[in-house]
Amino acid sequence: MISAIAAAVLIPCVVVYFYKNAYKRPKNFPPGPPSLPIYGAYLYVRALDFYNLANAFVKLGEMYKTKVIGLFLAHVPTVIVNDSALIKEMLYNEEFDGRMDIILFRLRSFWKKLGVFFTDGYFWHVQRRFSLRYMRDFGFGRRDGTLESVVAGEIKEMLDMTVNGPKYPAEKDIVRGNLIYMPHYFAVPFINGMCHVFARMTLTRSEYHALWDLARHGLMFQRNSDDLGGLLSLTPWVKDIAPNWCGYNGVTKGNQYLLDFFARLIDEVMATHDESYDRHFLDMYIKKMKEEQRTKDKTTYSVEQLILICTDYMFPSATATEAVLSMLVERMLLQPEIQEKIHEEIDRVVGRDRLPTLDDRRNMPYTEACLREAMRYDTLVPLGVPHRAMSDVKFGGYDIPEGTLISANYIMLHMDKEIWGDPHNFRPERFIVNGQLCVASDKSLPFGAGRRLCAGETYARQTMFQVFSAFMQAFHVSTADGRPLNKPAQRLPGIITTIPNFWVRVTPRKGLDQPNLD
Repeated sequence: MISAIAAAVLIPCVVVYFYKNAYKRPKNFPPGPPSLPIYGAYLYVRALDFYNLANAFVKLGEMYKTKVIGLFLAHVPTVIVNDSALIKEMLYNEEFDGRMDIILFRLRSFWKKLGVFFTDGYFWHVQRRFSLRYMRDFGFGRRDGTLESVVAGEIKEMLDMTVNGPKYPAEKDIVRGNLIYMPHYFAVPFINGMCHVFARMTLTRSEYHALWDLARHGLMFQRNSDDLGGLLSLTPWVKDIAPNWCGYNGVTKGNQYLLDFFARLIDEVMATHDESYDRHFLDMYIKKMKEEQRTKDKTTYSVEQLILICTDYMFPSATATEAVLSMLVERMLLQPEIQEKIHEEIDRVVGRDRLPTLDDRRNMPYTEACLREAMRYDTLVPLGVPHRAMSDVKFGGYDIPEGTLISANYIMLHMDKEIWGDPHNFRPERFIVNGQLCVASDKSLPFGAGRRLCAGETYARQTMFQVFSAFMQAFHVSTADGRPLNKPAQRLPGIITTIPNFWVRVTPRKGLDQPNLD
């Protein structure tokens, strides 16, 4: 009898408690869904679109009739910006330059807050400024003839492997007859280009297996979480109960390969380091680190931080750029006329006597426009890397408390009908005016904007053009089974958007046995 009375009293109290907490919000916080115990609104958002959180937030914006959505992910106040103009305002507001301190970012950096991409404040400012200043000396972030030649050399090896067949066992996993494996086929020029920036070295073709392993593990990391960190970051304890299910094992294994790769490289450099002579960026960083350790009680420079700098800048090169090119190849299989137009432009501008160079880029507007349209159409990081409000901020008519996670929904920008007219059509011509590439008409932000703009934008754009134009100069692509492709593959969620790995058939163009690689 007593237990029944207690239950009758307790159950309504519990219901009222959860109801109040479900709708409890900071004053003048943006409208959004209620919070449930433990995960807040996260599972509700997942239920709207399990595979595409950005699309789920589009639906939420429509439901609540708001351009700025407010919700809680676990206990964290969160804001999603669903408006093109407000996205730009947010990105250029330095009060939103902070990063969230979540387990996903810590576990990849020795359980500390290291690196460049996921740090903020003074530490981020010092490390980003130094790394970009001195990596620039070796071609990162600007036009550099030496780096362009290095990438061209890797492209020649890529084409030779395709036309003349594999020389080493690992190549057989990438090239089989006239079939090539996406996206890893494109990995080596991007990764070796970054190795040149870091250490003025590249791995030889007999060592390419290490670069493909790096690409595989990088993709493993990317695919084992989502834009907002997922269950692992919202409830870190889940890693001890279901490490595979929550992505912990995949994230850890994928990231550890990159850490080990750069730890070995840096150990080799330090063993031969001479402070009187700077051979490359790693030498410059090590010199600065030793100087600060001698003269200061506290420094932001360390070997672990250097490993994370290399890892941060390598991650996009090992995963994102290849993902863009693989989705563009798929698009050409869906719309064959795109491939025909690219071939016509390459033949007219470059011919067959040499590889395309960055000098050709200005005269190949259609090829460049295809790359830009690929990054608009398939938004690589739909919600960007989460930002953090570093103080109480007034934004979009709402009050955003300090510590709030805030993300831009780039799908709203890249699919905005007022900007693009027909955003759901893949149409590279939208970037071409009077036969010339019109950069001013490109309102997309695949690399973000503001102080948090992706530092690798110049390197990515230049190298993607080099790799893609040379690939298309050499080959005609078709489906592996020879059948027309009628619909795109399901996009895979993760920190970046990817498509399942796939094989594609390549045929040397115009019946030539081998393109001119000189």
